[in-house]
Amino acid sequence: MTVDPDRVATARALLEHLGVTAADLTDSNRPAVPTVAEYLPAVVAAASPATRRTYGSSWRRMAAAYGEWRIDAVRASDIEALMRQPAAGARPRRNSRNGRHAGEHLIAAARAFYNRAIADGYLTIVDSPAHRVRKPRRLPNTRRALTPDELSDINAAARSGGHDIVLDALLLRLHTETACRRAGALALRLADLDTEHALIRLREKGGTQRWQPITPMLASRLDDHARARGAVAPSDAVLRYRNGQPATYRRYDLMWQRIGRQLPWVAVQGISIHWLRHTTLTWVERHFGYAVARAGHTDRRGPATTTYIKADLHAVAAALSALTGHPHPMAIEQRGRPRPSA
Repeated sequence: MTVDPDRVATARALLEHLGVTAADLTDSNRPAVPTVAEYLPAVVAAASPATRRTYGSSWRRMAAAYGEWRIDAVRASDIEALMRQPAAGARPRRNSRNGRHAGEHLIAAARAFYNRAIADGYLTIVDSPAHRVRKPRRLPNTRRALTPDELSDINAAARSGGHDIVLDALLLRLHTETACRRAGALALRLADLDTEHALIRLREKGGTQRWQPITPMLASRLDDHARARGAVAPSDAVLRYRNGQPATYRRYDLMWQRIGRQLPWVAVQGISIHWLRHTTLTWVERHFGYAVARAGHTDRRGPATTTYIKADLHAVAAALSALTGHPHPMAIEQRGRPRPSA
């Protein structure tokens, strides 16, 4: 039977007047659809601390723009319009990408929001407006490995001023030796420090945990630092301010701002702690191969063959020993491997 267009238009107008959608009539088992503002607390509660930290600002922007809208009333064009705003209001900075990364983060945050709504049965993935918006293509990263002279200058600058050069020097040394992320360093507890075997347990992105060799010198200094600043219980943080409070992400910002004032090229290039990770892993890959560099540092699943490309703690300890020039109790000498020059 042919559908009368006039009757369809009348029915749609009546449904709109009553505040009812076609989905309300065809899926009676689906729960009542909340507004963006009503549903956001449930999304935040279900997210991990790292996810809340990453997507929190984007979720708040969504709530500010569409808080009174039902989550199934938001369209793909609304999400895309919100994505474009950072580009329009981006501030010109040395490392600016014209708001491109902020837009990418917003799409990822919106998809995380709607993934939770899909899991809770409010709509299907076909209905999700966030999944119909294409993410901006990620631009190539501008980071590079620092030269030995550059790394030496950064360490010298960190030790030459500031109100807590002990903490700053420990941060730089820890990241240089382990190539860990900020979250891994700040999450260190006394229970994660094995001074006898010169190991630390890093808890990082995606809930991963790994034991990482460090030099005995660094292990001893981390232990002394933590205990001198009030760490007693196994769950107490290792990296701490002079007042005994655990160090935070803010310490990194202040440290690099101070180093940038002393070394203008650091500020111009936007060098951060992640450049140390890049530096260390590049050196290890060049001298000890992909398997050792990859150990503990892979976030995504690669080709199937990478499942079998692994390195144990002894190989990682050998690379650390070559990098730093300090012997490690777990290191095994390997023929043909480079040794640091005198």
